[in-house]
Amino acid sequence: MQNVLSVILAGGKGSRLEPLTRDRAKPAVPFGGVYRIIDFALSNCLNSGLRHIQLLTQYKAQSLDRHVNVGWQRYFCRELGEFIDVIPPQQRIDEQWYQGTADAVYQNIYAMEKHRPDYVMILAGDHIYKMNYASMIDYHIDSGADLTIGALRVSPEEAKAFGVMQVDTDQRVIGFEEKSPTPKTIPGDPEHCLASMGIYVFNAHFLFEQLCQDATRRDSAHDFGKNIIPSIIDKQRVFAFPFRDENRKQDAYWRDVGTLDAYFEANMDLVHVDPMLNLYDQQWPLRTYQPNVPPPKFVFAGNSEEGRRGCALDSIVCGGSIISGGEVERSIIGPEVRVNSFCHVEDSILFEGVNIGRHSRIRRAIIDKGVHIPPGTEIGFDLELDRRRGFTISSGGVVVIAKGDAVESMVRAEQEQVA
Repeated sequence: MQNVLSVILAGGKGSRLEPLTRDRAKPAVPFGGVYRIIDFALSNCLNSGLRHIQLLTQYKAQSLDRHVNVGWQRYFCRELGEFIDVIPPQQRIDEQWYQGTADAVYQNIYAMEKHRPDYVMILAGDHIYKMNYASMIDYHIDSGADLTIGALRVSPEEAKAFGVMQVDTDQRVIGFEEKSPTPKTIPGDPEHCLASMGIYVFNAHFLFEQLCQDATRRDSAHDFGKNIIPSIIDKQRVFAFPFRDENRKQDAYWRDVGTLDAYFEANMDLVHVDPMLNLYDQQWPLRTYQPNVPPPKFVFAGNSEEGRRGCALDSIVCGGSIISGGEVERSIIGPEVRVNSFCHVEDSILFEGVNIGRHSRIRRAIIDKGVHIPPGTEIGFDLELDRRRGFTISSGGVVVIAKGDAVESMVRAEQEQVA
């Protein structure tokens, strides 16, 4: 894989995930306690033997940049020609922000050409899945393709949010529609469509040529799905590569956690006895930055007169956290969280550094980094009250408290109004 350059697009706003993306890019949003969303694409690269990586950032990239530099640089040896470079917009070609996925790559052609790759793999940095990219690259080379597109079988309803391909018996792409309201199903299989995963392998020279041509078109959105792919399928060799899941479960696992409810559900699946996503697979390890913190701690056994009991059931509890006389059920507790006495937390996600005050009750909530919940607070039991407090309520009824929200002052103001 020495002749392959991996380019990860990690600059999206992630506006549907607000307020979790209020201060960070979508790929930097925590997932599963210790991970960030970007860790899945990066782990796939590392496990696939791809060690030449460029990460293209744009919006609110500081925490993403820090995470990659602190947690991922150690896996790459510059002296051996390995690298992971975080590249912000440089306005080397244009003074505008990236106008589309193709424009993001086009504006960084200079940085890409310096490495003289034979093949360029383009990836999205905001999806949850496991995949051996080496198999796709081998398929691309063996088929003599100019472009190979990662393909996923989805329902017709789901396909409305994707680019949908039509292929012949050799998996050559003969049709492509981007986010059609009436996507075409697979011939002989009316229950499924063949969707683009936003994963591409290009012959490098061909890619650079197409990007330069697209950049001159005033009517183009400068996007791979909307412009580049439809313009070449009739003239060039474009093939689909069926998704091969490395998750080793009965059903293939691929998630776009682009909405608060999708994000919440994907996290909650992890606390099941047999979750769909296997985080404990040593054959396909998931790597991330691990902070230097002590192990999680559970104190008070409920034997005192007060009946305090520190426990967590069907939950993930990360290092540095203390469950101090509180109870946690079906939840993900991030690093250095403290759940104090007589609290009850259920079906919730607590990010790093959250502190839950005594006698509080939390249900179906996502609480962002460093938020302090004052004693005696109830969240998730009265959604109208939570909405008046200024919290975000998802369409599925999940309460989201943003990083930096002064919950204590909100609750105090509410109590004063009642008085």
